[in-house]
Amino acid sequence: MMKRVITIVTFCLLLTAVSNAQTDNYGKTDTLYADVEKIGESSWTITISLTNDEYIGGMSIPLRMSAGTVKIVGDSAIYTGGRVDHFTMKLFRPDTAIQCVTLGMVANLGPTNKTLTPGSGRLVTIYVSSLDGSPIEKLIVDTATTSPNNSLMLVAERIQLTDPPDTIPLGESKKQEIIPVFVIRTPK
Repeated sequence: MMKRVITIVTFCLLLTAVSNAQTDNYGKTDTLYADVEKIGESSWTITISLTNDEYIGGMSIPLRMSAGTVKIVGDSAIYTGGRVDHFTMKLFRPDTAIQCVTLGMVANLGPTNKTLTPGSGRLVTIYVSSLDGSPIEKLIVDTATTSPNNSLMLVAERIQLTDPPDTIPLGESKKQEIIPVFVIRTPK
């Protein structure tokens, strides 16, 4: 009986922790999708898509990749044709040593008015291959935190909180952070 009570309490605590992991101060919780697909014996793609209900001004998407004992690398990222193709800055940083890639996207770096509008669709496609040409049987993808402190996060488009409009009061910037739900989809 006691084991059952402990199990139920543990489950409730874990459920609470998981449900609080995603934060969104602007409506429904946004969802980031990673569609993993094999394209060759030693190469795969990870297509990153997003469903959002507010305007987004920036994103950080660090991913850890694993193919068992096969050493892999994120070769490239293609933003062309994606929902963030018009962003001012689109970054891709592969790290072979820790089997990670970090994607960074910034809509504006000056007096422009670029944003990611509410909607759904592909952001970027990452190409992954084995370092020595070995076959990749299965590619596992998950979120990570990469150096210096990149974690999965969207940044809502800045709203004018003060005058002048480029000043954000201390503590207000956290309200713009959005932690989306992360869903991995693999072919059947």
